This record gives sequence, structure tokens and C-alpha cells, in this order.
Amino acid sequence: MTYVKQVDKMAEDNKNDENFQYIVRIANKDIKGERKIQLALADIKGIGIRQAKILVNKFQIDQNKRVGELSEEEVLKIREYVENKEYSDMPVWLLNHRNDVTTGKNFNLLSNDLALQINDDITLMKKMRSFRGIKHERGHKVRGQKTRSNGRRGLSMGVVRRREEPGKK
Repeated sequence: MTYVKQVDKMAEDNKNDENFQYIVRIANKDIKGERKIQLALADIKGIGIRQAKILVNKFQIDQNKRVGELSEEEVLKIREYVENKEYSDMPVWLLNHRNDVTTGKNFNLLSNDLALQINDDITLMKKMRSFRGIKHERGHKVRGQKTRSNGRRGLSMGVVRRREEPGKK
């Protein structure tokens, strides 16, 4: 069965179900109701596939279940847990903002909060004049990559030839 036929069949099944939600909002992101729960959670910026799988297992939801098929209570539980920054029962290495500079706590930030925190961390490195901060300022590679032949942007490439004057050879 091709993918298009599967989608059409799912759409027909969903039309028969009155409680199906086509759009579910979690962590300021609209999630399509036709997507499987694990992949839909991984679409949220700040949650990866591995973390989404742990969340699905934590709430004892079937992995093949669609987001639109979830009940209001299940969606509310997931929303409250995901939007809470501190995940106490997740392993620390899975969180995306460990050892916060001001509080020293471990957080898992999402969407806009994550982008703002990354920008704040970069500006702090620039102010401290750390090696990474200087690399960020200059627009160079930060994580030790080679720069001789890669990452050339904004520069003219190749060899520029001199113009020959007419009459001279």
C-alpha cells in the first residue's frame, strides 16, 4: 500500500471519529493530529527522538497512536510535563541545558526559551573573552573543525587573473 493510500485511509478513519483533533498545541507549537505521538513530540524544538520515546513510555501511550486520538487528559498531562523546565525523573545527560550558570540546576528548554538561552550563553562567552567567544565573534568554526579548505563564506573564491594590456605580450 502506498503512502498516499495510507494517508487517505487514515483521513477516512478520522472523519468517522468525532473526537479526533486535527491540531494539538503543545509548548507553543501546533502539532498535526495525523502524526504518530513519538514523531510529533520530536518535532518540538528541544525534544529529540530519544526523549520523545521516554515520554511516551512514561505516560504509557501506545507508540502507534496518533496525536489526534489522544484524550484531553492525556494531552494536558503531556503539555504540563513538557512545559515544566525541570525533568526530575529523566537522566541528566538527556537534558539540553545542564548546570545553569546562575542556579546550577539542570533544565530542558523548549522552542523560544532554548534559542534565547543559546544567545545569552554566546554573549556571555564573548564578554568573558573566552576562546569560544572570540571564535563566535569572528565567525570562525567553534568546535575544532578544520578551516583551511572548508567553511569559506563571504569571500571571493579562486584565483583572480591580471588583465593583459593591449599590445604587450
